[in-house]
Amino acid sequence: MIAGVVGLGLIGGSLAKAYSEAGHTVYAYDTDMSTQAFAEISGAIQGKLDETNIDKCDIILICVYPQACIDYMNKMGEHISKGQIVIDCCGTKRGIVEAGMELAKKYGFIYLGGHPMAGTQYSGFKYARSNLFKGAPLVIVPPVYDDIMLLEKVKELLSPAGFGRITVTTAEKHDEMIAFTSQLAHIVSNAYVKSPNCKSHKGFSAGSYKDMTRVAWLNPGMWTELCLDNKDYVIKELEVLIKNLNDYKVALENNDKDNLVKLFAEGKKRKEEVDG
Repeated sequence: MIAGVVGLGLIGGSLAKAYSEAGHTVYAYDTDMSTQAFAEISGAIQGKLDETNIDKCDIILICVYPQACIDYMNKMGEHISKGQIVIDCCGTKRGIVEAGMELAKKYGFIYLGGHPMAGTQYSGFKYARSNLFKGAPLVIVPPVYDDIMLLEKVKELLSPAGFGRITVTTAEKHDEMIAFTSQLAHIVSNAYVKSPNCKSHKGFSAGSYKDMTRVAWLNPGMWTELCLDNKDYVIKELEVLIKNLNDYKVALENNDKDNLVKLFAEGKKRKEEVDG
């Protein structure tokens, strides 16, 4: 198999390493020439992805910011062969899927929206690893939802990455859910560490602090673009969270022990219901 990877950050770099270690050929493109060169020297990729070889790829995985992904498909679309599989790996879906489907129709390639549900708080090729996606969920937004042959082909082409469960959904549903499971979590974590007491946490913090603050260490530019792309759903989730937090605040202000017990019990029950 020949895989084309656009963007050699944490996600793209990990995909490149996974395909290469599985014995496949990987051509990649990154705007940072030093990253490109290092990836080739390290054996993660076998050459540069460009106009001369993109049409030879069995799968093209675009792992850059949403707008950059659209720009790349628009620029390279005429060089992609009809019927080639192109999948983006961006964290929002509505805008990019709309643009991707239009470009696929224009140039004749097959586009699917994708979102690997794996990562770390760190970014960049140096943190990429071949097993990042092993057993991890993957969300797919296909052009049609009843083309079993296409989905089986996509599953086979993605097999070197080692994904676990693959969820097929709409761009709308993806963005609604990801606002809660990912974007809200990053905002909360990032805001939480702005407490003045954060500077003095050492010696007073354990697992709960570590869990709560892990994703505060984020890529500001990327998360700004992702949150703005999905701001309607993110704002709705923030409004729900602010309302819920205020309920705890009011109970504390009123020294309302019964209500505070009730609030804690409701949260514990919800966690048990959804996660066992």
